Amino acid sequence: MPIDPQDTLLSVQAGLAQLSSLIVSYSFSAVGAVILLVVGYLVAGLAERSIFAGLGHIHGFDATLRHFFSKIVRYAILILVVIMVLGQFGVQTASIIAAIGAIGLAIGLALQGTLQNIAAGIMLLALRPFRIGEYVEVGPISGTIEEIGLFATRLRTVDGVYVLAPNSTLWNQPVRNYTRNGVRRGDVTLTIGSWNDIDLAQKTMLAVAATERRVRREPVPIAFVATVGDSGVAISLRYWTSSADFFATQIDLTKRAKQAFDTEGISVPVPPPEASHQEPPSTRQ
Repeated sequence: MPIDPQDTLLSVQAGLAQLSSLIVSYSFSAVGAVILLVVGYLVAGLAERSIFAGLGHIHGFDATLRHFFSKIVRYAILILVVIMVLGQFGVQTASIIAAIGAIGLAIGLALQGTLQNIAAGIMLLALRPFRIGEYVEVGPISGTIEEIGLFATRLRTVDGVYVLAPNSTLWNQPVRNYTRNGVRRGDVTLTIGSWNDIDLAQKTMLAVAATERRVRREPVPIAFVATVGDSGVAISLRYWTSSADFFATQIDLTKRAKQAFDTEGISVPVPPPEASHQEPPSTRQ
């Protein structure tokens, strides 16, 4: 069948016109998408800096949380901008949002434990049951706080052992903070013989406390009889000192109280000799 040049020319012209229309249409979409990306990127950066600076004006707000929330706002704006850009090219954004939600749900289920640690880390940083440098005890975990992260908290035990505890573990148990209140009560107990002068022993311990500068004058230190045994009486000195000086003060007071007892002639009961479990020597020849 012979080809009609006129029909061919008309078909080419129609195709070119349609192509030109598509090029113009998608050119505007592409230019709009580029402008939207640039503006969205600038707005995301501005929002991040504004949130970071605004949270910084809140007294005591943790720097880690400032970074975390400002980054969340930034990435949320960028994701919204990308969805809007795809909508410029006719992509169904509703299906994209549904897909993002499904992916987020799957990731959340796969990282459930990790997300629990993040949530616990946010609560620990917001409520501050402990801070860096404080000595705490949480269940079987105890030590000085060295770093509080979004996933885990780093501690150093009294014997220098490195401990990395998940935040969810620290959040779900009672926290005993030995540093937070600034002061701690200490007890020094020495056992003296029942034949000694109890009043003299109490006065001696109070005199030792009075000469120790780290012992607070309020509340007033007291000395009392803690327990009474068959051969000895336990005398306790109860005092208050700063949390930072607690262990050093207890060690020094114990030593000085014993030395003062020796000076005053207050003796401690001599423990009975340990019973021998050996059989007596045989008398057989």
